Amino acid sequence: MLVTSRTLIKVIDQGAGESINAASIRKLLAFVSGAQRTTDSLVADLIQSRQRIPEERLRADQVLVLQVPNPEPLRPVQPDKPIARQMRADADYRRMWLQLYEQIVRSGRVMQCAAYPSLVNGRHVMPPLPNPRWDVPKLHMAQHLTLLAAGREKRLHAVPPFTRVEPLVFDDVPYLVEDRRDLTCHRSGARGFLMKETPQADGSSLHEIGLARCVPASGPPRRACLTSPAYCPIMFSAARYASRTVSSPRSRIPA
Repeated sequence: MLVTSRTLIKVIDQGAGESINAASIRKLLAFVSGAQRTTDSLVADLIQSRQRIPEERLRADQVLVLQVPNPEPLRPVQPDKPIARQMRADADYRRMWLQLYEQIVRSGRVMQCAAYPSLVNGRHVMPPLPNPRWDVPKLHMAQHLTLLAAGREKRLHAVPPFTRVEPLVFDDVPYLVEDRRDLTCHRSGARGFLMKETPQADGSSLHEIGLARCVPASGPPRRACLTSPAYCPIMFSAARYASRTVSSPRSRIPA
């Protein structure tokens, strides 16, 4: 069992632990299993989250459960479920590559902000997470177990510890995460992290690292660009791809 009376749980919803959904799930888990609750990612045994991954490096004995609204990664480009599952079984991800290429051609860059396609262990494209691109590198060679749960469709996927999780990128178009170097956490003064924004009555905004304990301002900033070939060996060349003749899939380009 994942949750028992001795389990210390933390629940995050949309980057915060104080939302109604997070409070309700936390209360339900505690009521059903008798588990204890915490707001500290470093001491929790099990962390359930939606749309964000904690900033701290999780331990090997911790379990991260991520809510996945859509367990089929090819569904955005192939709405027919049986065909999409067959394509995934055959590792046929050409339409996903084409979708990314079309975004570059139309907008000059990849417009996929959330649910960025990622390849697990060099073979399987994982179910799309509704997380920002900032979170994708956190799963790469992570020492903890990650479970991807799609409750509505009763499907469960797992990313074992120390598994390669690499975003699909072209070798001449580097993978970029959100640039937040100009934002400062109003609680700790830390910079270089993805933060949640809280609008104020005067029209200004306060920014806060909502998923981690506040770290000192001298803490190391997160890299804003992952361009190392050693990090992303799963690469295609956009220039070479342009010369291919591929039927255009039904793709949706974010605004």
